[in-house]
Amino acid sequence: MSAEIAAEAVQVAGNSDVIVGATIAIGGLAPAIAIGLIVSKALEAIGRNPEAAAKVQTVMILGVAFAEAIAIYSLVVALILKFV
Repeated sequence: MSAEIAAEAVQVAGNSDVIVGATIAIGGLAPAIAIGLIVSKALEAIGRNPEAAAKVQTVMILGVAFAEAIAIYSLVVALILKFV
């Protein structure tokens, strides 16, 4: 039983580069899409109501920062998977 578990652990360790790559790919793609949508909708809102540009810009920057934090978290997870 323990030999089977050890063999599976070696197989998972061999695929860790694929897992790390997938983590970075998904963790970078999702925030990129989110940031694009956030900025798109903010520009649309500013175009409809230019007087509210300062408020919309503040909220947009906050949303972009939170979306970018997700990408940084995925980078940290990928580094942990790679080196631990």
